[in-house]
Amino acid sequence: MVLAAVLVIAVSGSVSAQIDARSLMNAQRNQQRGLDANGMPIDPSQQGTDGQQLDANGNPINGEQADTTKKKKPRKPLESYFFSDSIRSLRNFQWHIDREYNTVEVEPIDTTLNVWRLDYPHYHKRLGNNSVGGLGQASTEVNYFERTRSREFSFSQPYDAYTYNTENVPFYNMKHPYIWMTYLESGQKRYREEHFEIMASQNINPSTSVSLNFRSRGSRSQYDVSRIKNNNFAGTVAHTGRRYSVFAGYTRNIVEQQESGGVVGDWAIADTIFEMPSGVPMRLAGAEAKNRYRNNAFFIKQSVGIPFVRMTERDFSMSDLPAIYVGHTFEYNEWSKIYTDKYSTYKDERYQRNPDGTYTSHTDTYYKDWFYNPEKSRDSTYERIITNRLFVQAQPWDRNGAVGTIDGGVGLDIHTYSQFAEKDYLSGKIKRENLTSWFAYAGVQGKIRKYADWGANFKIYPSGYRGGDYEISARAALSAYIKKKPITLSGSFSEAMTSPGYWQNNWNSNHYRWSNNFKKEGETRFNIAFLVPDYGIELGFWQSILRDKIYYGADCMPKQHDGTVSVTSIYAQKDFNIKGLHLNHRALVQLTSNRHVVPLPLVSAFLSYYYEFWVKRDILRLQIGVDGRFNTRYFVQGYNPALSVFYNQNETEVGNYPYLDAFISAKWKRMRILLKYQHWNYGLFGNQEYFAVARYPLNPGMFKIGISWTFYD
Repeated sequence: MVLAAVLVIAVSGSVSAQIDARSLMNAQRNQQRGLDANGMPIDPSQQGTDGQQLDANGNPINGEQADTTKKKKPRKPLESYFFSDSIRSLRNFQWHIDREYNTVEVEPIDTTLNVWRLDYPHYHKRLGNNSVGGLGQASTEVNYFERTRSREFSFSQPYDAYTYNTENVPFYNMKHPYIWMTYLESGQKRYREEHFEIMASQNINPSTSVSLNFRSRGSRSQYDVSRIKNNNFAGTVAHTGRRYSVFAGYTRNIVEQQESGGVVGDWAIADTIFEMPSGVPMRLAGAEAKNRYRNNAFFIKQSVGIPFVRMTERDFSMSDLPAIYVGHTFEYNEWSKIYTDKYSTYKDERYQRNPDGTYTSHTDTYYKDWFYNPEKSRDSTYERIITNRLFVQAQPWDRNGAVGTIDGGVGLDIHTYSQFAEKDYLSGKIKRENLTSWFAYAGVQGKIRKYADWGANFKIYPSGYRGGDYEISARAALSAYIKKKPITLSGSFSEAMTSPGYWQNNWNSNHYRWSNNFKKEGETRFNIAFLVPDYGIELGFWQSILRDKIYYGADCMPKQHDGTVSVTSIYAQKDFNIKGLHLNHRALVQLTSNRHVVPLPLVSAFLSYYYEFWVKRDILRLQIGVDGRFNTRYFVQGYNPALSVFYNQNETEVGNYPYLDAFISAKWKRMRILLKYQHWNYGLFGNQEYFAVARYPLNPGMFKIGISWTFYD
């Protein structure tokens, strides 16, 4: 039986094999004739490229499976000529573009504890700014040589530390998707300061990235009628390819400020202790004064590189080849400002001291003039500038060579200015004026390896609204290395002739009006600096000769000084690090030949003493310390809400007051944490004159807590 079964299986297998072989031969014969297995014509859509018959799923009819594995294309590296090998090797980095030249300024993304404790952005520079109050409010730089010299919408310049613009919008290059969130708050809910920030960025490929940035900062303020809300958004797209590059961005800035006008008298801060800061009397408390700023801007900058020699696969980028770049920049930027208030008075209880020690009170109004409406104001101002630039950049040999690049370009500015006309203020009609300016510019820069860096630029307005304006500048830096640690000596020079701002010549509102014909301003400036970064040493010297300087006087009206003013600044920085103990010192000495034109404190200082250590190696790092700010007494500038300008005044001197912050900051893996008691010496010592701007007190003591968290894959 078993033998019979084996014979049956063998015969069946032989027969099956013969049938399968015959079927396969028939199928191949039919395929050659254009027929399927049943002898029917083959549908061309069911036939493979090699003539093989396919089934409904695209597989060969002989039962073999098609190879559906897709071969991955090799991922191209970042080939842009903007970035060196050391920059490309970074996991993440950011940069800012230059508005006129085909260059970028690369910066690391700061996720350390270096400036995390400085939650006010206007404190990030050397000595920081003088502010009218807390977070989000108007400020001006302590160092005269760090003040903005732009003529574009001067009313927004007090908020430059917060707002986005073409040159400070960040672009990112990320190896992985990246999200960064920050939140800080302080004080009771009724008087809270809040700072919320989120950034998201992702690279589509190594050369193309998109990013979104949103910041919301503001304060309900511990003082009456001083609330502010400051919202800023920036969205960017960047492609930095081998030959073609494009940077595009959209920004929107919104500032809404309640204007207090400052305290009725310095005595309200220095000589009187109110139960709550909200009880301190303000000069515009009943005026319902507000400023609303709106800004929309868009820009796109693109360039194409044309190499002079044929590129090969070995040429990683164009930075080492002779080449020429041709590009175009378009910018659209509009700002508007609306100031509103209503008529009100304030009472100064200590206006004048009598011989017997008592005081005489005085009732007054903040604004002396009400030209068009004696009950309320609504001043509307609008400015728009559209800019087109065409530029060429030649790269004779190596982009980082002794003569790296030679630049040139031409452009056109189209300005639009709008405000209420004098005769139409009550009817609400707007006066609009359009002006144009042509300009041309050129520049050259180079490097000698890591030992020398130099450059020179020139810009001129040959015709139009700013016809005759020009600026010449040059810079050079020499570096030496001792045990691979750099020592740098740098210098710069500039000469400029600039037309007055449009609003300095033309202004019409309910409280102020003028029609001026100011001359051009001139300035000659030079700077020398010595840096040893590994030892925290920086020495700087600035000198400026100002000619026909325009400023705002004690009556808040623009004036022009007929003559020259000399301004000299000497800056010194030394940071000591003794086994985790950091003793950081920054001091600035400023001399002015005419304080009525350029008022400056003689000495300003920022000191930071803290101890930094690992609680758990590579997991938790901690800083514990104190920051302090100080300047000598001087006639500090005041601030005018209706004009949004800082003006010179001769009534109030402030200074000789130490403003101290105590803090604990930590970094736990990807998270940064901040615990801070701001102005902890409030009411303990000092002369109680904690003003940085005349009649505008800084915040009293408050506790802050904050967190910043980074997410990436």
